[in-house]
Amino acid sequence: MMVKKPLFPKRIRKIAGGFAFIEHRFLRKGFWESLSHIELLLYIFLVVVSDKNGLSYYGYDKIRRILRVDADQYINARNRLLAKDLIGFDGRVFQVLSLPDRPVIVKPVKEVRNGGWFSLGETVQEIIREKGRGINPNS
Repeated sequence: MMVKKPLFPKRIRKIAGGFAFIEHRFLRKGFWESLSHIELLLYIFLVVVSDKNGLSYYGYDKIRRILRVDADQYINARNRLLAKDLIGFDGRVFQVLSLPDRPVIVKPVKEVRNGGWFSLGETVQEIIREKGRGINPNS
């Protein structure tokens, strides 16, 4: 059995005040791998700034400024985290949700359609329609 000893005993982290928590299952069960870099950045940010119920009140401009992302990157990442069932958002407040049983796989942001492209909005609407019809978009 490996004996684990801190490299810097005087610098062991302590929980003081708020804290961020991510289940180890997030890495082991493929959630990390299911996210793009910007989705992961936004998700980790929301975990870090949320309260014990997963709620965050950070607004659009502040999140974009802190994460250094443009509007399209932010909106695409937010909408895909919603589609992947990792966060809730009511237009003002975010909630980091408990992890689903397994990662939700959504269609790529852009897909060829009759020589054109699906927009992210069309992709999210299709996922919503499929869920409404009882179709599992992961199958």
